[in-house]
Amino acid sequence: MPFPLTINGLQYVVDVEPETPLLWAIRDTLDLTGTKYGCGIGQCGACTVHVNGQAVRSCSIPVSAAVGTTITTIEGLSVDGTHPVQLAWKEFDAPQCGYCQSGMIMSAVALLQRTSAPTDDEIDSGVTNACRCGTYYRVRQAIHRAAALMSTPPAGSGGRNDDV
Repeated sequence: MPFPLTINGLQYVVDVEPETPLLWAIRDTLDLTGTKYGCGIGQCGACTVHVNGQAVRSCSIPVSAAVGTTITTIEGLSVDGTHPVQLAWKEFDAPQCGYCQSGMIMSAVALLQRTSAPTDDEIDSGVTNACRCGTYYRVRQAIHRAAALMSTPPAGSGGRNDDV
């Protein structure tokens, strides 16, 4: 059955069963492989994407429920890996094996959209993704750094928002 999806600003139609997890439509049908399969029960967070700006576990959402939403995957954060969270991840060497990191990054971005300067406790409760390598301390550091990067006005702006 065809389902229209908006992913990373582009329109797609996927021909899958209604109960197919969004994860499989993203990975297998559309070949956007940055979103990872981890546990399949919504616990580990490797499959985290944004649906209407909220971090969700894509293995737990049927494609039929994603119709009419705006979906962002790790590929949609930035074309060249320069989103502030991605830059902070690199700066603090947050990934070890890297498998969980795209989901971790997506959770961190959603947290920073809700809370511009989260505390360690807010990070721990807002980013519940599992990491087998245990890089949680560096992830926390990277999130603090990304928050600082996101709060700094772009060079040459003089601190003003010229779009107003």
